[in-house]
Amino acid sequence: MHIYGRKPVEEQLLRQPRHVEALWVKDSMPTGPLQAIIRLASAHRIPVKSVPGRKLSEMVGPVNDQGVVATLSAVEYAEFDDWLATVDVAAHPVVLALDELEDVANFGAILRTAAAAGVAGVIVPKHRQAPVNAAVFKTSAGTVGMVPIVRVTNLNLALRDLKDAGFWVCGLDAAAPVPAWKQDLVMPLVIIVGSEGEGIRPKTLETCDIRLSYPMANGVESLNASVSAALLCYEAVRQRAAKA
Repeated sequence: MHIYGRKPVEEQLLRQPRHVEALWVKDSMPTGPLQAIIRLASAHRIPVKSVPGRKLSEMVGPVNDQGVVATLSAVEYAEFDDWLATVDVAAHPVVLALDELEDVANFGAILRTAAAAGVAGVIVPKHRQAPVNAAVFKTSAGTVGMVPIVRVTNLNLALRDLKDAGFWVCGLDAAAPVPAWKQDLVMPLVIIVGSEGEGIRPKTLETCDIRLSYPMANGVESLNASVSAALLCYEAVRQRAAKA
């Protein structure tokens, strides 16, 4: 897999250089803006290859690659049981569960929020879910890998296992009478993020212990999936800070 752009590539080299197999730099690009990235790659003995701009386009397509592409090894997904064994439920962690989210831009933005908010893991289904690709890396600004991505065959079974482990499951539902800021969220919490078009599937919504809403004005039906995830994550963060 390839990622592109100075910030995503630099973040990858800083945080997870072991996954970088090679660095490709546009030969006509002034070395100044890329010097820090090249030094990082060299420090980790990662091959740096100077190539024509068309080579980068062949690798990642007609995007703003900013003159640098990195080749990565396959993304490592965490196994559900192994991941859950490492989670300190008593610390009231927050977990995100994506219910068939298919837009890579939303996926990347949610991974960035998860990293920034200190989320303990992001659970994704194996099917009908956006892959971790170059666009996700770009949108996440290099934060992919900071939070475990846990892939499961059946999301609803995973949610039930989390409930058995002491988590409460929360979903946004436009019909819910309780706004998010009026609900106590200081508990081991799973936040479900629905798909862009359909939202949370009815069967998944049935697993929720808590259903919350955000009031909409001017006839707006709903918020973008990544915006909803960010608002609810940081409401949980705010409440934890207030009780600390």
